[in-house]
Amino acid sequence: MLRWLSYCALGLLVLSGGAFWFVFLSPRPELTIDPQVLAGDGSTVNYCALPPLDGSGKHAQDIAKGNTPGCLYTHFPLPLLAECAEPLPEGADDLRGLWQSEDGRHVERIEQCGSRVVITTSGVIHDSGPNATAGLTTNDTFGPLFSVAGRPLCPRTSALMVWNEGVLDFHALGFGPVVVRRYRDGEQVVWEYLNGRVTRMNRICIVPETHRYPKR
Repeated sequence: MLRWLSYCALGLLVLSGGAFWFVFLSPRPELTIDPQVLAGDGSTVNYCALPPLDGSGKHAQDIAKGNTPGCLYTHFPLPLLAECAEPLPEGADDLRGLWQSEDGRHVERIEQCGSRVVITTSGVIHDSGPNATAGLTTNDTFGPLFSVAGRPLCPRTSALMVWNEGVLDFHALGFGPVVVRRYRDGEQVVWEYLNGRVTRMNRICIVPETHRYPKR
């Protein structure tokens, strides 16, 4: 029994050490996002005018993967999938658009094309699914969590977004447990965390002035 407990403790230590290395010490992923997406101003786009996903344009795998430059983007970027027209897969709900929490504090853009989903919010870009330049998981940053010696420390994140009967599940590291869920409830999109915290969001068309630049 004691030996079994020792093995379990060692296993947990190794897993914890590996997670700490990945989050805080591993090098940032290569920035593969199209520079024009970051240079453009996505706050001027009307997100209530959604493009048709009729197969007439690019597919998700034709477009470079999006990720966050440094710790945060400097201003709300252009959509990554503007030229993509691949239809959504079976079992996926259409959550595309710009969404704001009921208290007004949170604004996020959800893009979808084929099996690919891109969520842009609060200075970070999380892109999951088939793309032209990198893996399927988001493999990105959480944004600046705190500073060490005056320099912001930006923990790494990685998740795979998978549709499960109309619910978008975020699997930690691509193979781990579901840590976040997004789904439609009537006219709202619901953002649900593993700890039970729920944020309900309403559709808006234009990025509010207060959310054009990231605040952390």
